[in-house]
Amino acid sequence: MSAQPLAQPLAEAAASIASPAHPLAQQLGHPLGASAASLVQSVDWLAVAPPLIAAVVALGVLVADLFLPESRKNVLGWISVAGLAAAALMLLPLLDGDRATFCLTGAGTGTGAGPGSVTGAPRACSYAADHFTLVIQLLVLGGALLAALLSITTLDDDRRRVPPGEFWFLLLSATAGAALLPAARDLATLIVALEVASLPAFALVGIRHGDRRSAEAALKFFLSSVTATAVSLMGVSFVYASTGTLYLTQVAQRLPDTPGQLHTLAQTGVVLTLIGFAFKTAAVPFHFWVPDTYVGAPLPVAAYLSVVGKAVGFSGLILVTVVAFPSYADVWGPALAVLAALTMTVGNVGALRQQATRARSAVRLLAWSSVGQAGYLLVPIAAAGYAKDAQKAIGSTVAYALMYAAVNLGAFAVAAVVGRGRAGNRISDYRGLYATNPVTALLMAFFLLCLAGLPPGIIGLFAKVTVFSAAVGAGLGWLAVVMAVNVVIALFYYLQWTALLFRAPEGETVRHRIPAPLTAAIALAGVAGVALSGAPQLVLRFAATGLF
Repeated sequence: MSAQPLAQPLAEAAASIASPAHPLAQQLGHPLGASAASLVQSVDWLAVAPPLIAAVVALGVLVADLFLPESRKNVLGWISVAGLAAAALMLLPLLDGDRATFCLTGAGTGTGAGPGSVTGAPRACSYAADHFTLVIQLLVLGGALLAALLSITTLDDDRRRVPPGEFWFLLLSATAGAALLPAARDLATLIVALEVASLPAFALVGIRHGDRRSAEAALKFFLSSVTATAVSLMGVSFVYASTGTLYLTQVAQRLPDTPGQLHTLAQTGVVLTLIGFAFKTAAVPFHFWVPDTYVGAPLPVAAYLSVVGKAVGFSGLILVTVVAFPSYADVWGPALAVLAALTMTVGNVGALRQQATRARSAVRLLAWSSVGQAGYLLVPIAAAGYAKDAQKAIGSTVAYALMYAAVNLGAFAVAAVVGRGRAGNRISDYRGLYATNPVTALLMAFFLLCLAGLPPGIIGLFAKVTVFSAAVGAGLGWLAVVMAVNVVIALFYYLQWTALLFRAPEGETVRHRIPAPLTAAIALAGVAGVALSGAPQLVLRFAATGLF
């Protein structure tokens, strides 16, 4: 049979279905032509500039690595630092107002235009540059910039085992994904950004050639993250099947009206999505990969994961809970409260048990401490499930994350300085640091006191008070009591480490020479910590204004 007799009936059938009078077109709610029009999306290049610059510089570094001689590969590090600084500076033009791009222009956008449109329906956009996005992008790009400064020295010291071109490409690629994630306003973009941020991080952890510890850490990190991604994808697919949309605002609108036969599917999707993001935040019992991964990874990569990796997990968790699943607050609110109590307790007890003379005990203590800090960060998100003003509660989490990022990166920078002289990087190696490097010791003491929440680290005290306030204001008095107990536990090991800095050194004193990139990283972290301590209320005011 020739193709010609079949072509005309098929064309007529297609034209009939496309007609507005056809039953199928009416069932869809609008003509197929209008459906096609609703897929036409605009692009605001200024709004997407921060993650886009990081991605373009990553590709540029990878290509430049092919042509640069081995003796000039250190230029790649400074190009990466400049690219991250440029991406961070592009946040300034976005401060004047909220921007959104990749938006549907037809039905369901609240414009009321077109057949079948729903006047007043939430606007459906895939990318939003609101205050929440800008604060998290500042944290991500600033954290990556400090990690890059730490990495320049590390790569110079360990050039034979760490290929510079691949390292900088992976770091910038992960940063581009991490900067994209807080701007994601649909579940597909959220998952893609999460994987763009995570996949290069696996390779960064295991990038050191011939290091079995590094390879083991990368494998544990990879397996846990793959499990989290699989669980999240299944949850997202269930949510999509229940609501018929991936946009967070539309999911929030449709979830309460899910038909009875799909109610169980929707509940399962919500729970699985939350479990997947709990893996990413290193919440107990999904924290097991953290200590070994931080110890096995190069120190700048551990610093990056402790701040930027944590920001990725928490910003994603905030988006799916507060923006997409507010109608299920009675499910995720109590669950996150329990996870917060378990996470801060296990993390602080794990840090308390670290022996000062054990190899790499300093990094291991910071790893367990980061698990405990994750518990504090979960408290305001849990409180948002109970509070009338969810934005204020989320503002507490964002303010705490900014404080934690600055001082924790500073602590890792000092650890990098000590590690240059003593490869074991034990806590006992910090004894007498004030006698050899007074400024470095004073800054390390400031960073540790900020993490503990004691003066002169005013920003640490302020951040903990805001978290306490969020818990008490939401009626979670029991969680505030658990947090108070954990703060006391943390005081012990933070003060113990701080006191060690000022004790008389044992044996021959070792003066640590600090390269310029390390000096810059410590100075930037110190300036950020002091500035935040001087005006802590500005952080909370900006973080809690106009979220979403």
